[in-house]
Amino acid sequence: MKKLLTALLFAPAVALAAGAAVHLDKAPDVQNDKAALQSGARTFVNYCLNCHGASFVRYNRLTELGLTEHQVKENLLFTADKIGEPMRVAARAGEQKVWFGAAPPDLSLIARARASADGSGADWLYTYLRSFYVDEKRPTGWNNTVFENVGMPHVLWQLQGAQVLNKEHKLELAVPGMLSPAEYDKVVGDLVGFMVWLAEPDAGFRKRLGFGVLAFLVVLFGFAYAMKKQFWKDIK
Repeated sequence: MKKLLTALLFAPAVALAAGAAVHLDKAPDVQNDKAALQSGARTFVNYCLNCHGASFVRYNRLTELGLTEHQVKENLLFTADKIGEPMRVAARAGEQKVWFGAAPPDLSLIARARASADGSGADWLYTYLRSFYVDEKRPTGWNNTVFENVGMPHVLWQLQGAQVLNKEHKLELAVPGMLSPAEYDKVVGDLVGFMVWLAEPDAGFRKRLGFGVLAFLVVLFGFAYAMKKQFWKDIK
C-alpha cells in the first residue's frame, strides 16, 4: 500500500520526465515583475484552469501580485464563489478521464516537480509550451517535440498558431496565430513565471529574509570582533 501511494504521488513528475532529451530554451525570470506575473495569472486562469487545478493555492494569494481583492473577484475568480477558496479545476476528474484517458495533474507544484525530476524546472515548461505541432495521428491532433505523444492538446494554439515538423524535423509555423512569435513567447514566459510563483509563493520573502539574516550576522560579527578586541587589549 505504501509503495502504491508513493507511486501515485510521483506519477505526474515521472510522466513529465518522459521523452528523449531535447534542447531547452532559457525561461525568462519574471519573479520580480508583478505585471508579468499578473499577465501569467490571467493566462493561467483563462487557458489552464479549465483542466488543471492549482488547489494548493487560494485565490486571495493573488493579491500578493499587486492585485486588489476586487480585481481578483472580477477578473480571475472563475471556479469558486469566495476569494478564500482554492484554485480548483473547473472540470470534474471523472469527465477528464473520459476525455483524455487520465485526469490532468494539479499544477500547484509543477515547476518544483519538474525541477526535482531533472533540474530543468521553468526551462522545461517554457520550451514545452512552445513546442506543440500538428500531428493527425494523435487523438487530439497535436504532438510535442519535448514530450512525445503527449495527451494534452495545444490549448494556446489560437495565440501561437499551428506549427508543423519540416523535413529537417524542426518546428515551423505553418498557420500564424493571433500573436507574433515574440508576443507568444512573452505570454508563455509570463505564464511559466506565474507557475514558478505558484509552486512557492513565499520564495521572495524567504530570499529577502535570508539576505536580512546574513546582513544581521555580518553586523553582529563586527560588534563581536570589536568586543573581543576590547576584552583582550590588556592581555599580552
